[in-house]
Amino acid sequence: MMKKFLIGTILSLCALSAVANELSQYTAIRVQRAHHLAQEDKLKEAISTLKALDLSRSYDQAFVARMLGIFYWQNEQIKPAIKQLEIAVNSGLLEDEQAWQTRKMLADMLLNEQQFSKALPYYYDLSKAVPKTQKAHDIWLRIAQSHYQLSQWNKVLFAMARYEKLGQPDEIAPLSIKLSAELELNKWAPAISTIKRLIAIEPERVEWWRQLVALYLRVDDDKRALDSMALAKLNGVALNQDDLKLLAQLYGKRGIPERAAKVLGELKDLDSDSQLKAQQATYWQMAKEWQKSIASWRVAAKLDGQYYWNLSQLLVQEGHYQDALVALDNVTGRKADVALVKTRAYYKLKRIEDALAHAKRANEIEPSTQAESWVKYLSQLRKAKASQNS
Repeated sequence: MMKKFLIGTILSLCALSAVANELSQYTAIRVQRAHHLAQEDKLKEAISTLKALDLSRSYDQAFVARMLGIFYWQNEQIKPAIKQLEIAVNSGLLEDEQAWQTRKMLADMLLNEQQFSKALPYYYDLSKAVPKTQKAHDIWLRIAQSHYQLSQWNKVLFAMARYEKLGQPDEIAPLSIKLSAELELNKWAPAISTIKRLIAIEPERVEWWRQLVALYLRVDDDKRALDSMALAKLNGVALNQDDLKLLAQLYGKRGIPERAAKVLGELKDLDSDSQLKAQQATYWQMAKEWQKSIASWRVAAKLDGQYYWNLSQLLVQEGHYQDALVALDNVTGRKADVALVKTRAYYKLKRIEDALAHAKRANEIEPSTQAESWVKYLSQLRKAKASQNS
C-alpha cells in the first residue's frame, strides 16, 4: 500500500510540476512515461527510462533521483534506492509536499540497513517540523532506536523523554529501550519505575518481576524485593526453582523463617539437595518448629554426614536422647564435642556409668572446664548412689 501511495503522489506531483514549469518539458514527458511503466509493474523498464535521461537542470536531477529511489525501493534494490534518495534529499531542491515523506523514507531505509549514524541526522531534521498528518512520536522512537544500536545511552533517554511527552500509551518496545539505557547508566530508581510500567503491560512475564527484584536488591531495599517476588508468586507468575530459592532467602532475611521453610518445601529437588534441606531445617529451627526441623535435619544428614551433628544437637534439646546417641555415632571428627554431648544424653537417660565414661574421654581428648565439671559431678553422683545402695 505504501509503495502504491508514493508512486501515486509522484504522478500528481509531476502533473503539478509540469504546469508550474518546475520540470522541463523533456523531463516531465519521460517521468510520466516511467510512471506508467511502473504502474504496469514494469519496474526495470521504468528504471531504465529514468537512468537514460540526460539532465542538465539541478531540479530535474533531484526530482528524477527521488523517483528512481522509489522505483529501486519498489523493486527491492535497497542500496541504489538509498543512493538516489540521498541525492534527492541532500540537493535541498525538493521542498514540495512530499519532501518530508521522502526524507523519512530515506531515514527508514538507512535504519533498516543498520546504518544508524547516517539515519540519525535525517530523523533529527524530520523532528523539527512534523506535518499534522504524520506521527511525531514515531520519529522520536526511531531516533531512540538508532542511539540504542550505537550504545549512546544518554541520547536514548533524551529521545525517549521527547517520545513520552507526546502522550503515547505505554508499549513494550519503547519501554524496553528506555530500561536498557537506564540500566547501562546505573539509573536504578528510574529503571524501577520503568520496570513497573512493563509489569503493568505484561504482568505474567516473569523476566520483568525478576528484574524488579534485582533492582530493589541493587538499592538495598530487601523489603520491596521480597514484596515484589511474593506478589509475583501470589499472582501466579511461573517462578522457577531459582526464583523460589531467592524468595525463601528474602523471607529468611526479613525474619519470616516459617514462610522461608515452606517456600523451600515447594522445590522439586529439595530432598536430594543436602544444602537446601539443611537450609530448610535451619529455617524451621528459627521458627521454633522443632519436629519439622528434626525431620529436615534427618534428610539432610542422610545426604551429607556433616549434618548429623546439627541433628544430634536438636534431638538432645528436644529430649530425644536415644535418637541423639544414634545420630552422634554417625558424626565424624569433633570427638571431644561428641563425647560431651553423649555425656549429657547418657546422664538424661540415667546411665551414669556411661555418662562418666564419656566425660572422662572428652577430658582426655581435649581438656576443658566443662569436661572436668562433668567428671567431678558424675563421680560424686556415682559415689552417692553407691552409698545409698550399700
